[in-house]
Amino acid sequence: MADLETRKDRRAGRITFTRPQALNALSHEMALQIDAALRAWRDDPEVALIVIDAQGDRAFCAGGDIAALYHAARAGDHEVGRAFFRDEYRMNARIAEYPKPIVAFMQGFVMGGGVGVGGNASHRIVGDTTQVAMPETGIGMIPDVGGSWILAHAPDEAGEYLGLTGARMGPGDAIWAGFADSYVPEPEWPALIERLAETGDPDVITDHPVPPSALEARDLSAFAGDSVADIIAALEAAGDDETLKPLRRASPLSMAATLALVRAARGDRSIRQSLAREMRFTARTTAEGDFLEGVRAQIIDKDRSPKWAADASPAHVAHMLSSLGPNEITWEDA
Repeated sequence: MADLETRKDRRAGRITFTRPQALNALSHEMALQIDAALRAWRDDPEVALIVIDAQGDRAFCAGGDIAALYHAARAGDHEVGRAFFRDEYRMNARIAEYPKPIVAFMQGFVMGGGVGVGGNASHRIVGDTTQVAMPETGIGMIPDVGGSWILAHAPDEAGEYLGLTGARMGPGDAIWAGFADSYVPEPEWPALIERLAETGDPDVITDHPVPPSALEARDLSAFAGDSVADIIAALEAAGDDETLKPLRRASPLSMAATLALVRAARGDRSIRQSLAREMRFTARTTAEGDFLEGVRAQIIDKDRSPKWAADASPAHVAHMLSSLGPNEITWEDA
């Protein structure tokens, strides 16, 4: 069975993740399929809007399918990962800038690559099972797929908190933090998709009262610190051991780079600038970062005990985020 289904359904272009057994993890081929469908429908007068949904109850898309990247890099081929990220980010930009409405129905886990697809849509719907997160610092990566752009627009210090800790957001948190737009109870989703396909009109989406956000009530002022060390010191002074736990487990390089990425993205004029900066890090991470060790510990061996070794100094962070020169990402007509 294919991992992704694309088809036209009355007034809608339909994209459906169809590998629930793998939590709908996004592969390179799937990213290219999504991009191709969006290209085909952009100027198709029969398609008024796009609907993106997923099979299964557990996940909309729990992230990128990164095992292939790991094995290729371990064998000395770092271009497999770079090609995947480059094509994925072009697809993310196309979703964010698409001239027609894109409605994403995001149940269950929505993480990493799933945020890149659903979180960049124009109409982002969540339900009671939704759990959104950008947990990349735990595998030696950074919040990419436009994650730094979305985090940069979260209220106050929520972007720094979510990016560094990888904390999960329920539906109320996701809407408050800017990762989603509307709460609709999941039993109503099939009928709503039918109306969208029939009418081609996103105005048929009826907002329900948004669940409360626990995140909104939290004091995140410690994350205003100038550096990761300052943030940790403030949390230690406050005795906030619960928030310190994920920071003590995460890659120091990834956290330092994430802090820089989120703050830099606040000055960006478009998501393309944020994606280009993310690409600089991800293009180098298999060779010069903690990514391979993070994937080994969390996904391959599953011992959950990464031995972080990458240089986390300001100079190395600056290098990881410096221009790729002739290898900078290009956008074509994305």
